[in-house]
Amino acid sequence: MAKKTGKVEPLFVKSKVREYIKSKDMNTSSGVLDGEALNNMITWMLDRAVQRAQGNGRKTVKARDI
Repeated sequence: MAKKTGKVEPLFVKSKVREYIKSKDMNTSSGVLDGEALNNMITWMLDRAVQRAQGNGRKTVKARDI
């Protein structure tokens, strides 16, 4: 996984997150896009999916694992 100054590279498209929040008639704080919370949540969810797939003897993560 690519690293930037010790941090994991974002796994989301900032403009799409901002656009989605705007569609809900809300503004986006820079902390949402530049902070680690959203990326940590995505990474946590993907790690769980990988563990589930491995637990089922698969090397392919499927939608049902998420």
